[in-house]
Amino acid sequence: MRKSIRKMAGLTALALSASMAISLAGCAKGGDSSSNKIKVGILFSETGSTALVEKTMTNACKLAFDEINNAGGINGKKIDYIHEDYASDPSKATEKIKTLIEEDKVVATVGCYTSASRQATLSTLKDDNSLLVYPTYTEGEEVHPNVIYTGCMPNQQATEFIPYLLQHLGKKVFLVGSDYVFPKTCNKQARALIAQNGGQVVGEEYVPLGGTDFSTICNKIKSSGADFIYSDVIGDSNTAFFKNFKQYGLDSSKTPICSIGIDESNLQAIGADYAEGHYASMPYFSSLDTDASKKFVDKYNSKFKDGTVVTVLTESAYSSCYLLAEALKKVKDPADTNALIKSFSGLTLDAPQGTIKVDESNHCTWLYSRFAKIQGGKFNIIYSSNSSVRPEPWPSILYPQYKDMNFMPKWNDPKCYPQ
Repeated sequence: MRKSIRKMAGLTALALSASMAISLAGCAKGGDSSSNKIKVGILFSETGSTALVEKTMTNACKLAFDEINNAGGINGKKIDYIHEDYASDPSKATEKIKTLIEEDKVVATVGCYTSASRQATLSTLKDDNSLLVYPTYTEGEEVHPNVIYTGCMPNQQATEFIPYLLQHLGKKVFLVGSDYVFPKTCNKQARALIAQNGGQVVGEEYVPLGGTDFSTICNKIKSSGADFIYSDVIGDSNTAFFKNFKQYGLDSSKTPICSIGIDESNLQAIGADYAEGHYASMPYFSSLDTDASKKFVDKYNSKFKDGTVVTVLTESAYSSCYLLAEALKKVKDPADTNALIKSFSGLTLDAPQGTIKVDESNHCTWLYSRFAKIQGGKFNIIYSSNSSVRPEPWPSILYPQYKDMNFMPKWNDPKCYPQ
């Protein structure tokens, strides 16, 4: 069932129907010129295998947009946010974003978790010339003219992380991932970094998205001689992986899982005993000991009592909404998609993780590099970059021809993003 997060108190069903009919008959995208609202979509799952991690992203958007509205909105107009649940199904992401764009007439959408769901929306974004702000860490090798990428690129997760692991844990690495585009593309960069730093890949295995049987993989890890596992397993599968890991006699003190796909919500589901001693790399952890981070965590926990916790995805979705708001303030017409996209260039924000910036050319965002060791059921941050790191949608270790180059592709350039 579709959910509209709009307050329509005082309207009867008949009046509401009449109002909607008039609106749909005469509205341009985002509402007519006399409207005092700007329609924005929220596209995250509330059901399915990734609902656990996406619920906190929906909450973050509500928190941010409510704060923006309470502070006066966008040039005097309030944000009317409308939520769609794509049920962890990429094919439904296509259907739901079409609804948001073509029926609800949103000017932009903040949403999608998996890369498969994001890629499922690309043809619709192109055909309808609409904007998606994508908050999730991603595999790169894509820059789409109608997407602003506010999650981290592979170089912001892996470039410092893998050399650290090889130096401190050993040279033999076993790669494990969910079977779709994000893990497989990230592991190409991982292999290059491992080779460059004198390491050796001793195994590479994938499980279906949402898969929960890691028995065979755990046995292969045990016989591989690996010093650590580099994991890009995502979603609910992490709970099964970490539990199977211990149940099959593997030990984090000898062969830890080092993940670019877990956060505090996964940690909550996995349990402290099963997660102890493993590692993770993300631009943000809620344990970050700064005033901005503590304030953000306190606000979230005060507003939401639904069992969710603050994660890197919470922080990124929250920051995405504020970046969108700042971009909207710069345009005369919120429904002018081309102008709105251009207005993101160079935007900076004092986010909970620190000062971030949308790159002037490549639609990606400068973010921090951090990694942590799980101790006592929490992420203990053991490394943090001094400032935000330039995003490389095409990691220079794999694509040296793109090093220090910022560009946007032509629509007919299949090398730059999926068609």
